[in-house]
Amino acid sequence: MTQRWTTAVLDIEQAGGWAVVHGPSGFLLDDNGVLFPREWIKRQDLSLLAEHGIGHLDGEPVYLLELKSGAELPGCRWQGLRAFMLEGDHTLYRMLGYAAQIGTWAREHRFCGSCGQAMTQVHLERAMFCQPCDLRSYPRISPSMIVLVTRGDEVLLARSPRFVPGVYSTLAGFAEPGESAEECLIREVREEVQIEVKNIQYLGSQCWPFPHSMMLGFHAEYAGGEIVPQADEIEDAQWFSIHDMPPLPASRSIARYLIDLYLARRLGYSEPVLPV
Repeated sequence: MTQRWTTAVLDIEQAGGWAVVHGPSGFLLDDNGVLFPREWIKRQDLSLLAEHGIGHLDGEPVYLLELKSGAELPGCRWQGLRAFMLEGDHTLYRMLGYAAQIGTWAREHRFCGSCGQAMTQVHLERAMFCQPCDLRSYPRISPSMIVLVTRGDEVLLARSPRFVPGVYSTLAGFAEPGESAEECLIREVREEVQIEVKNIQYLGSQCWPFPHSMMLGFHAEYAGGEIVPQADEIEDAQWFSIHDMPPLPASRSIARYLIDLYLARRLGYSEPVLPV
């Protein structure tokens, strides 16, 4: 049976529910998974930084315990978020991705960015509050453009030095203040490979919690220029034939969706569905 995950602001003063535990090393888990009885896990010797009610899994309330540092509990271990993404349980990954973003926000907003005073958690609102400044801080979302550039039966793919060895992917970058999504896309492609594009088409979006990106996915056609990889950002960039593709990103990523969608349309395959 498919699990259903919905985000919500839950009252941390209420008892019961499940808890996920997040710290600098990722998420705590045991042989039963990442969900722990909330009242039990809170009685353990944990360096609790913050607690947030984050939503419902199959109707059951789920809370996040964000830790200052790691903890060693018998029968438990830590696992990073990327490992959960690769394991294929999309509902679990969505829940943990959201928890990781809330945990990062809680960690980074303990003190006011204006006056430096300690901030307090607003009851039943996803906000931190500085009383002296009357300032509320909300979880941050950073819009990023990701684009597959094509030229007939060829696709433009590139490698960052941070990628898994051998893997090529689409181009991407964060929007600057004042930019439209299309302006960001054109600038990023120009900066990363010195290529010009045209006929930009929006195809979908995906939350990318590393740590708080909202990836807006596009397709664009080649308009001119020769590939010149950006120093220190792009290790290699090439045109690849749709009949001879290199190793590609994970199938659940929006980058892979953009690639697979173009291949399906070009080769007459069934179109993939972007995980949401």
